[in-house]
Amino acid sequence: MTNSFAYQFFNLALWAAGAGHFVILIASFQVPIQLHWKRDLAQLIPFNRKLLWVQGGFTVLTIIAFGILTLVLHQELLRGDRAAMGLACFIAVYWTARVLVDAFYFSQADWPPGRRFVVGHILLTLLFSALASIFAALAWWNLSR
Repeated sequence: MTNSFAYQFFNLALWAAGAGHFVILIASFQVPIQLHWKRDLAQLIPFNRKLLWVQGGFTVLTIIAFGILTLVLHQELLRGDRAAMGLACFIAVYWTARVLVDAFYFSQADWPPGRRFVVGHILLTLLFSALASIFAALAWWNLSR
């Protein structure tokens, strides 16, 4: 892979990765309705219910930040600026951890039944894996130059 090919690849991959974070948000906004959170969370004590909503909110905020920072710091990420590489490494670790948690902590039985949930799970896992791969490869490419 030549530098110019790699540059063009990562140039396009970063735009796609930035957009990919917002695709995840589209899916995440459906979770409370599709998974019947109103019914299920009503069974929790108020403190635990609030903890879950706060944790969910911070997760959404993190994904928004990843998307915005990927788009806004596009050139810095391509150049391999030090802070941008720190961000790229963190995003790679974040999505890698998400894929590993899914693979080794959740089981298929944990997921709701139905074809749409199976397809959604597969598509999300592919997207998480792609994001982890793009940012890890970007960091490796920049550190190896």
